[in-house]
Amino acid sequence: MRTEQIAMRQRARNLCAVGVAVMSLGAAMAARADITSSTSGPITYVCGGVAADEQAEMRSEARNYDMGLLFTQGGRGEYLSDVNVKLMKNGKEVAEFRSTGPRCLIRGPRASYQVVATYEGMSKHATLSPGEKNVQMRW
Repeated sequence: MRTEQIAMRQRARNLCAVGVAVMSLGAAMAARADITSSTSGPITYVCGGVAADEQAEMRSEARNYDMGLLFTQGGRGEYLSDVNVKLMKNGKEVAEFRSTGPRCLIRGPRASYQVVATYEGMSKHATLSPGEKNVQMRW
């Protein structure tokens, strides 16, 4: 009988340890920013960067991208999201997407792109080339 009680206690401790590990893993996954890359035409991009965890994740992802945009407004540079972005090459649209955060990291065929970014009906224009990871567009 004593051996059975010891075995039951050991199983209970193991189950508790597994439960704690699963809860810890869930909390860690919830704390990680959900930064997901998308594709439009030949362009792969990822947008985000408002909260501290997203900013950290975007910094980590930056090594995988060779171009980047930052959308801000006002004199203090408040972050913007929900910006419609069109990338043009030689006057022809090659990609279009809507930003889900103020920073968009972009990877595509090596070329210079003309950017037309529209926020609340007002468009801004810029040129984006490989190696330029912080082209700011301010409204």
